[in-house]
Amino acid sequence: MTAVRSAPQRIALGALLGLTGALYLWNLSVSGWANTFYAAAVQAGSQNWTALLFGSSDPANAITVDKTPAALWVMGLSARIFGFNSWSLLGPQALMGVASVALVYASVRRVSGPVAAWLAGAALAVTPVATLMFRFDNPDALLVLLLVAAAYCVQRACEPDAGRWWLVGVGVLCGFAFLAKMMQAFLVLPAFAVGYLVCAAVPLCTRLRRLAAATAALVVAGGWYLVLVELWPAAERPYIGGSQHNSIVELALGYNGVSRLTGAQAGGLGNPNFDVGWARLVGPGMGAEIGWLLPAALIGMVAGFVVCRRAPRTDPARTALIVWGGWLVVTAGVFSFANGIVHPYYTVALAPAVAVCAAVGADLLWRNRVELWCRWVMAAMVAGTAGLAFVLLARLPDWLPWLRWLIVVAGAIAVVLVVTRTLAPVAAVLAVACALAGPTAYSVATALTPHTGAIPTVGPAHSGPPFGGSFPGPPPDRHGEGGPGRGGPPPFEGGSFGAGSFGGGLFAAPTPGPDLVARLRDDAEGYTWPAAVVGSTNAAGYQLGADVPVLAVGGFNGTDPAPTLERFRQLVADGRIHYFIDAHLMGGRGEHAGSHDAADITDWVHRSYAPVTVGGTVIYDLTDS
Repeated sequence: MTAVRSAPQRIALGALLGLTGALYLWNLSVSGWANTFYAAAVQAGSQNWTALLFGSSDPANAITVDKTPAALWVMGLSARIFGFNSWSLLGPQALMGVASVALVYASVRRVSGPVAAWLAGAALAVTPVATLMFRFDNPDALLVLLLVAAAYCVQRACEPDAGRWWLVGVGVLCGFAFLAKMMQAFLVLPAFAVGYLVCAAVPLCTRLRRLAAATAALVVAGGWYLVLVELWPAAERPYIGGSQHNSIVELALGYNGVSRLTGAQAGGLGNPNFDVGWARLVGPGMGAEIGWLLPAALIGMVAGFVVCRRAPRTDPARTALIVWGGWLVVTAGVFSFANGIVHPYYTVALAPAVAVCAAVGADLLWRNRVELWCRWVMAAMVAGTAGLAFVLLARLPDWLPWLRWLIVVAGAIAVVLVVTRTLAPVAAVLAVACALAGPTAYSVATALTPHTGAIPTVGPAHSGPPFGGSFPGPPPDRHGEGGPGRGGPPPFEGGSFGAGSFGGGLFAAPTPGPDLVARLRDDAEGYTWPAAVVGSTNAAGYQLGADVPVLAVGGFNGTDPAPTLERFRQLVADGRIHYFIDAHLMGGRGEHAGSHDAADITDWVHRSYAPVTVGGTVIYDLTDS
């Protein structure tokens, strides 16, 4: 549907985007640097163009973050324009959320009209994990925006008289999404390809040619950066964090590729998951993030296909269900059964597909409610959504206890009205209210709660599962990337352990006191790195606190061979590092433990230099020989 919007439609859309912006932008700076791991890289990029290009953890370019840096480019450019602060860091993320809601609205409006489009946009806006991640500095915000834009382009490419560039645009957007979060961006590709091949309003040979062109655009848009990094002399760029051989291809295909499915990757932390299966998405680890409308989305998707079973091949509703429903099923399957590193906040990639499938399916059923089976299916959607909301809210029994009962009562009334075709407007309002009340309350609580650390969780303060993870077993390490096996040594052996997050991310970076800050800044211009410490999050805390480059020994997990012991000793001999800060990490384990250089460096420093305690933190002066 492409008719010109009426004034009420424009007002409704403006209200939707305005309220979304308020939810995502209100008091945004309350979370400070949010994830300090990425914030330090943005700080580095705001000071050094090479650091911005490669996504370095520090402005002296020792090592990169363990992702391709597209999201850092956006935040880094914002920091260069507006100065490095919490608003310039998180503001672009919030605006990406508003843009994502607008694109979901536009996508559904073309298929189901403005009412269903508004509901889809609202459902995305108040999905708790969306509120969380569009107020945070992880790469997921950019990933979601690009994938939503790509899905919109697939729908446009399938329409009659659509130009070839719509599908090329899909390839470009998905390629750039790869540069935001690597292989996760490709989970949507099967759905996009099938949707276009089945539904595009052009001959099959044209569909195949355009799909080939889109594939080429995808390779170019995502591959140019990998080629650039691989061809750049290794001595003139930072080490590629997350890889064992200074290779961005290894990072993309291994640590951030197959390893996420299997848990078997050198330098990773094995398989920390104990809740593998479909129940994971509604369980204690992920349910509050994404589960609220999942039953409605799945029921609506299946029922929508049934309603459209006799429609023409190019039917827009079927196209939308294939594109967004395929996105939902593939991504949900991977998140449910992945044995590698999977955090609850990853589920933000499901939020747009859940919102669209629920809205389009509900709209198709509502338009055909004269048929008894459609009314019973709608009743099942309402009942399933209300029942799951009761379960999710009951996991916090002392928080708004009346809400879960109100949702159940409203849902029961809505079910009766829907089945009996009584008071249709009231039935519709009650159904929507009981569907959105739970996630809206959780989203508001999420926006009101400061979030820091590596594993933020949704809801009111301290509402997340233990250690913010998706598994009930042993805790992850301080970076949130899995933990030691049961019965093993504790994950920390001294050092400075940050206070964590009010919102569930327990593994925050250390905050240096004034005495340590003064020590690190003293004569800092005389050193490439005034300090070094094991682990990127440790380094980020000291770097953000003192505003000086800090070398992250071993990268994110402390398991990267960067620098090696030999290289570290040479840097010390050349007078390029002033202090070593004592803060040990538990790295990988078993056959996938990765490099032991960080441990060897720590041992060498302990043997060779005298410890000094400054503000409760143990440091070693590497110039005191």
